[in-house]
Amino acid sequence: METIQASFITGAVSPEQFPVHTLPEVAMIGRSNVGKSSLINRIVLQGNVARVSNTPGKTREINFFNTSMSFVLVDLPGYGYARVSKQHRAGFSVLIRQYLIERPNMALACVLVDSRHDPMESDLAMIEELEFAGRPYSVLLTKTDKLKPAQVKERTRQMRHLLEHCKHCVDVIATSSETGEGRSSVLGMIKRLCSQFNKPS
Repeated sequence: METIQASFITGAVSPEQFPVHTLPEVAMIGRSNVGKSSLINRIVLQGNVARVSNTPGKTREINFFNTSMSFVLVDLPGYGYARVSKQHRAGFSVLIRQYLIERPNMALACVLVDSRHDPMESDLAMIEELEFAGRPYSVLLTKTDKLKPAQVKERTRQMRHLLEHCKHCVDVIATSSETGEGRSSVLGMIKRLCSQFNKPS
């Protein structure tokens, strides 16, 4: 499998700090401890691009990474972690929304959902927000190596059924940062969406 070269551009705590460029961006968003950083590292096949922490909710800024595939990978703060203060959660919420809803460079938002559980209210709220705003998104089911193949298939079917009437959902893909399941499908989807992306003038 080909390694995607990825390099850190900047970390932003306000929209004014978002980088200025014309490349399409692919954003990764999910609840804290859903396995977002591990999946990002598996997708690019570099173990140290996104920081993996044993303390959920540690990422408190939006991190931008340039890639050799001519798109920018965006790692957004995790949401829904109780041990982060209300003030920080409110700050995350505003910053995340400003990026996801208003960022013209965003070609795709990947909403990560733990495959071992039903999607939580915060996951559904994020999907609803993107759908209402007309922003293209996909759902990546994480940690599928913890389930039997039949369970993964059923969870994927359930999620697709849940989203079957959504106009802006691009796909539902089962993934594992441990085994690499779903990596080729995710990259294929990213390539397709980015090739259709109209660069800002």
